[in-house]
Amino acid sequence: MAIISIAELNVLTVAALVKAGASPASAESTTRALIYADSQGTASHGVSRVPQYAGHMKAGRIDGQAVPSVAIQNGATAVIDAADGLAFPACDLAIETAIATAQKLGVAFVAINNSYHFGAAIYHLEAVAKRGMVGLAFTNSPAAMAAAGGKRPLFGTNPIAAIFPRKSGDPLAIDLALSEVARGKLMVAAKDDKAIPLGWALDAEGQPTTDPAKGLKGSMAPLGAATGSAKGAMLALVVELLVTAFTGARFGFEADSFFDVQGNKPRIGQAFLVINPNAMGGGDGYIERVETLIAAMLEDDGVRLPGARRYDMQRKSETTGVSMPEALLAQIAQIADAAV
Repeated sequence: MAIISIAELNVLTVAALVKAGASPASAESTTRALIYADSQGTASHGVSRVPQYAGHMKAGRIDGQAVPSVAIQNGATAVIDAADGLAFPACDLAIETAIATAQKLGVAFVAINNSYHFGAAIYHLEAVAKRGMVGLAFTNSPAAMAAAGGKRPLFGTNPIAAIFPRKSGDPLAIDLALSEVARGKLMVAAKDDKAIPLGWALDAEGQPTTDPAKGLKGSMAPLGAATGSAKGAMLALVVELLVTAFTGARFGFEADSFFDVQGNKPRIGQAFLVINPNAMGGGDGYIERVETLIAAMLEDDGVRLPGARRYDMQRKSETTGVSMPEALLAQIAQIADAAV
């Protein structure tokens, strides 16, 4: 492993994405999101994705030069067209639109179509919390989980995130996939040639496996499946419809895998819900309720607030740098045609 400063990693990652075909603006937007994930210890959504993104740009699955636009805006709702590009510029535009709308109308629901992998869901909501608002984020992804009672992968792991600002200190930041674990963890395990725990994934025959490569070719276990619960699959269905039904974005089973270089243009969907507490009786009441609940939670010594570990790690990373596999840094440097 190697330690690299965030500034150095930023320069290297932007260079690699631009060399692979991204516009400077798209590369910078994408890099901010990936490094955010790495700085918080979420390597599966960090710069480990650069080779994937580069491969998809070169294969024509995504357009690195695409410029997102507001396709429809009507009252508290809007649709952003990602134009088959990297998802992060479209998400930036969606969040900017949602914040402006919620400031005027109290609430906003902004969806994105013709999109792509959008990294760590919680990243997109940081700007919402900084404006004193509550945010929720949803996305689908290429098919990885079966419907309740089924075997054929239809839904993505379909992560959801929520952020609740506080009077002071870090916001409450919840981010979870609706599979037992995020699919990116299998990707990392496969690259490191490490086994995964039973209960994370199923092989192509629907049998539990500890081989991440077989899991990537098979399906992910839905959240709660180990105890026979269908809740994870049902929630995945909810997210699948929220991010596709309003915009015509593709279902997970209509998008080819992110882990294959060749394939179709994913054209998946995302959606963001932003709520302005000031429109619902005032921010003071919101803050009082949030802090009262947090105080009750922290009376139990074993409670850790959601996001606390990630924020602590992020602050440390900003000072000491982030730990990266040397092979990954070399791969990114090769894409960028630069020296580590």
